[in-house]
Amino acid sequence: MTTRASRLKRLLGAVTVAATVATVAACGSGDSGDAAADGTVTLEFAQWWGAELPAGDFDKIINDFTAQNPNIKIKLLSAPYASTKQQLVTGAASKTLPDVVGLDGAWVNDFAKQGAIADMSKLMTDANYDSSQLASQIQLDGKTYMIPVVNFVYPLFVNKDLLTKAGVADVPATRSEFLDAAKKVTATGGNVKGWALPLDTAVPNGIQNDVMSWLWASGGSMLADGKPNLTSPQVKSTIEYVKSLNDAGVIAPGSLTMKEQDKVEKFTNGQVGMMIDSLAHINLIKKNKPDLDFEVAALPAEDGYTGKRGIPYASWGIGISNSTKHKAEAFKFVSYLMSQETNAKLSTIANGFPGNKNAEPDFSDSDPLFKSAFDIYKQGYPANEFVGLPKAEDLMRSFDEQLQLVLTGKQSVDDALAKSQESWSSVIG
Repeated sequence: MTTRASRLKRLLGAVTVAATVATVAACGSGDSGDAAADGTVTLEFAQWWGAELPAGDFDKIINDFTAQNPNIKIKLLSAPYASTKQQLVTGAASKTLPDVVGLDGAWVNDFAKQGAIADMSKLMTDANYDSSQLASQIQLDGKTYMIPVVNFVYPLFVNKDLLTKAGVADVPATRSEFLDAAKKVTATGGNVKGWALPLDTAVPNGIQNDVMSWLWASGGSMLADGKPNLTSPQVKSTIEYVKSLNDAGVIAPGSLTMKEQDKVEKFTNGQVGMMIDSLAHINLIKKNKPDLDFEVAALPAEDGYTGKRGIPYASWGIGISNSTKHKAEAFKFVSYLMSQETNAKLSTIANGFPGNKNAEPDFSDSDPLFKSAFDIYKQGYPANEFVGLPKAEDLMRSFDEQLQLVLTGKQSVDDALAKSQESWSSVIG
């Protein structure tokens, strides 16, 4: 299997699309919910997934559903991520979303508050659906508005050659072991550093993937009852740890303006020993550097922590329009995508991990590292507290700005967290 370039760009947050696909531009007219004279219902499904999968694979999954449910037809509206986002944001504001929509967790809060997407908790109850099979649900005020269908996780990547050269025998499993390994790799000299930390405020997802991931790996949370809790001991410990890595000189230079793709390039070129990164980049790294000996591992946790480890992720999420006339049929389609067999197929062709806890991808044609990562995934839990928050990217950016002041010695950790708490509270409430 090969990694789709479009998915890579989507995960990097760097998709740029000049044109909007006409079929998506025309969606949300409100006509899709009408039943035909013979009782057949046509559901429009707008998403970016089909554009990122091998040609024909997604159509086959859809055709299997319609063969089992001849009274329901699915009209696929597939476009690149940026085009889909633009059209769905417009459709949500005007209450003209297609019947079923692919969702990014960053959109959920706004769409739900606009009344554009349906409460799926009620639909699950009405359908007697067993929600315990779902790996996660994105909720607001106790109601589910998005179900992650396929997850793309961010484990620890480790350059085995660099660690061996530095005299590090085992992949670090704790924060202290990671700091020690990073120091030893850095001490080998040249332009090699232990770790890469992308903190460019233009694309501030480094806060999510490379900073808060340390918190989630130890079972911590940046929220309490849905409100910011950035001055907690756990968050403070996380930021103090990142500061200790910076103070030790083990972070690759240029981090304050580094983007995620820069981090991947440094790792691929053997300039950093370790990074936290998307599993989607395994094939890219191997294509660009076939002789690089690396492995993936769980993120190191606080010393002494024995609980399950959170692992950051991005998802293909799914939701249902609140204005569709056929919510029951729409949820029947959603439940099909989330069924054990179908979810396993979709995860396999996407090189991702299932949203159904009982589904298992077929790794027979995949790089062995995917199987290793799946074992890590099953032992922990998907963790990304930015999903479902309002103005998630703005929250990351404001935190990023405060963290940069800490790393450049211009303010204390306590001051940074206090200011971030105040800033976030004005957004989240």
